[in-house]
Amino acid sequence: MTETALPGIYLPTLDHPVHTFGDRKIDFDNQVALMAIINRTPDSFFDGGRTFALEAAVDACLQAVNDGADWVDIGGVPFSPGPALSAAEEAERIVPVIEAVRARSNVIISADTFLPEVAEASIKAGANVINDTTGLQNKDLAAVVAASGAHLVITHSLAAPRTVYPRPQYNDVVVEITDFLRRKVDLAVELGIAPEKIVIDPGHDLNKNTLHSLEITRRFQEIAALGFPALAAVSNKDFIGETLDQPKKDRLSGSLAAAVMCIMNGARIVRMHNAAEANSAVRFTEAALGWREPAYLKHNMGEFNEPAQP
Repeated sequence: MTETALPGIYLPTLDHPVHTFGDRKIDFDNQVALMAIINRTPDSFFDGGRTFALEAAVDACLQAVNDGADWVDIGGVPFSPGPALSAAEEAERIVPVIEAVRARSNVIISADTFLPEVAEASIKAGANVINDTTGLQNKDLAAVVAASGAHLVITHSLAAPRTVYPRPQYNDVVVEITDFLRRKVDLAVELGIAPEKIVIDPGHDLNKNTLHSLEITRRFQEIAALGFPALAAVSNKDFIGETLDQPKKDRLSGSLAAAVMCIMNGARIVRMHNAAEANSAVRFTEAALGWREPAYLKHNMGEFNEPAQP
């Protein structure tokens, strides 16, 4: 790991810090990208189908952009076990959302899919990124991404798509995740994806128990040390609920704490449901790291302090 110039903060050395997504650029050496989550599913684990309708999904994407999101992640199939959805059905869910959002915004758009056919249709519709939660189990997906020049998020998980993986066991969860991601990055490059188009995600809660996910959060710098922008997908997940004894609707504070902890340990993308609140947490953290100027300076900047505004 590289040494940090700031005590208690890990600043990873990225092989390719500046990433281009369409006409947007992110310099991950001094920026954190806020990824908002939009699920066009009737059974999403958090919102239970609130954004399943097309118009609701599009409105949610645009509201997230207004709330400060740099990136929207649009999915049509949950990670959790369940019946398979055909490529045609999945594309029917997410492609119209991607098209509508792209027509109205230059926000970074990722399609959360592991199917090559859905990935290809999503990229044609305007997606910049394919977010593959299966860790590139289907090599044909890499061919689609490589041919298009899109980005790929490589996520650690163990189960075959939509299947049960009971009682996951690790000797050292972070070491094993790091090894998995290193091998999958090598495979992606071998299959034609440029290194500057790769993002990595340790996959909090994906085939991990709460103790595993807490360990990932505590040792996130070992993930970030791989040299690729690292994504922390912590929002409202079960490890937060089990740690704090909270139902999904009450996990915002824990989600923000986990996201900030990951940022301080090298995460450069955070995937969050509550875009407005997450934007405040992310931008404050950037300012504290010296990457962003405060919105204004007034307190103790003059001869006397004006009364606090209500």
